[in-house]
Amino acid sequence: MLRLAYALALGLLGAGIVHIVVLLLVPGYSERDAWSRLAEMSGPYRMTRIDAVAGGEPLLGATDPLFVAAACRFDLSDGMVQMVAQGRVPFWSASVYDRAGRNVYNFNDRASQSGALDLVVLTHAQMVEVRKQVPDGFQRSLFVEAEIGEGIILVRAFSPDGSWSSAVSDFLGGMSCELR
Repeated sequence: MLRLAYALALGLLGAGIVHIVVLLLVPGYSERDAWSRLAEMSGPYRMTRIDAVAGGEPLLGATDPLFVAAACRFDLSDGMVQMVAQGRVPFWSASVYDRAGRNVYNFNDRASQSGALDLVVLTHAQMVEVRKQVPDGFQRSLFVEAEIGEGIILVRAFSPDGSWSSAVSDFLGGMSCELR
């Protein structure tokens, strides 16, 4: 009976210590989300390479070595954002995330008529205004209506071998992320 009481007391003490350590570690890890790390690397409406090829540790953990990635932070309260890329790559995909990292929308080059990346992210109210008269430069754009404030657009491009690395780098390097 005494051993059982000793074992329970020791278990409760150990669980308490682990609980306190976890609580003390939470602030350090919660500030290292994708939004915070991207904010440290660049400002809003700026394309930023986030893969290991760009140098250093990749922003996203466990990335596929055959994909290179770039991201852009935006705030829809400032207005709609348009992302455009020039050039061709074997495959690209784009994802829109809210500030908390939840995936709001994603698509790939097969969703575009020409295979080109031309994306506009906007709120419902902004979409109503755009429908009244489509501005110049939006005729071939894919529209993503998202009820989010701040977010991230992440673009991944497939580089099957070394012969594509220049084209993929040019594709990601030539992307624009503009407030409209």
